[in-house]
Amino acid sequence: MPKILVVDDEPSILNLVNSYLKAEGYEVYTASDGLAALKAAKAYKPELIILDIMLPGLDGLEVLSRLRRESDAYVILLTAKTEETDKIVGLSVGADDYVTKPFSPRELTARVKAALRRLQAGAGAGSEKGVMSFRRVMIDSGARQITVDGQPVELTAIEFDLLAALAENRGRVLTRELLLEKVWGYDYYGDTRVVDVHLGHVRQKLGADVIATVRGVGYRFEDEAL
Repeated sequence: MPKILVVDDEPSILNLVNSYLKAEGYEVYTASDGLAALKAAKAYKPELIILDIMLPGLDGLEVLSRLRRESDAYVILLTAKTEETDKIVGLSVGADDYVTKPFSPRELTARVKAALRRLQAGAGAGSEKGVMSFRRVMIDSGARQITVDGQPVELTAIEFDLLAALAENRGRVLTRELLLEKVWGYDYYGDTRVVDVHLGHVRQKLGADVIATVRGVGYRFEDEAL
């Protein structure tokens, strides 16, 4: 079963999340501060990390920044309702998703299940997927590699899946809600800002002309087919 690291300085939250995830059969590790989180991530190499922003010592954003230098684990941030800026910064630093406190442990567990299902499905079916070639962009879904004008571009797992979903529907506008369903799963409970932030990163890496924003609707892949 996948390994999950839960990081929070509140023992009640650690115990609650730990019990829910273990009931699902996951291998769960815990940490209560930033340095312990980094050590645990290095030692256990979890597939998914649930990370509180407000931590003693190193805060969650600094932990996340350091984690991303050596780990591509799926990261769900735990944030307070008043931390809107931290949510956006966290997504920019490398978080894949966030959950706002106070949260339902069932909702968090559902998010974890959806994320791990998507990761496992992508790993299992990669070799069966083909290559999409456009005038500027080439997407190799099996190898999960991107080139732009012949040059390789590094994307996170979420960024790759968003780009692939748009490319598979070239010329069609996909709403943020539809992208949430395709990339995060049909039982995703979050808001659409995660789509905007991650696609903003994709546009920075590939060029703004590759993905068009259709105001008030969603996004459209613009590169020409060969």
